[in-house]
Amino acid sequence: MNKINKNFLKSSYHVKNLKLCSIRFHDNLKFPWLILIPRRKNITDMSELNSKDQILLMKEIIYVSKIVKKLFKTSKLNVEKIGNVVPQLHIHIIARNKNDSSWPLSVWVVKGKSYSKAALEKNLSKLKKAFK
Repeated sequence: MNKINKNFLKSSYHVKNLKLCSIRFHDNLKFPWLILIPRRKNITDMSELNSKDQILLMKEIIYVSKIVKKLFKTSKLNVEKIGNVVPQLHIHIIARNKNDSSWPLSVWVVKGKSYSKAALEKNLSKLKKAFK
């Protein structure tokens, strides 16, 4: 199993472990945002996963995407694997809408804003319940 990069520990909160990935809720009030992190050592790209894990990753991305769409009532998701700042393989699943603060541009063009403690706890509770 893999350690979670310290950048994720500072900016996100554990929701649940799936068979392959850890689901984390990114602390950014501007966008409902989950991060999937495969629990494998020294993996920086999807091509480094074995074929069974590659298929499982795609299934988990789809599973989480469906829940995010329903939970946050959005018709548009950004599903992204970038890894320029944190090389550890991770997938961003971000709920978007035409009224958000950076539409139609990337979520990285605006400065993030942290949740209040109450809002963070409410969202984490909602997510943990959805992923039971």
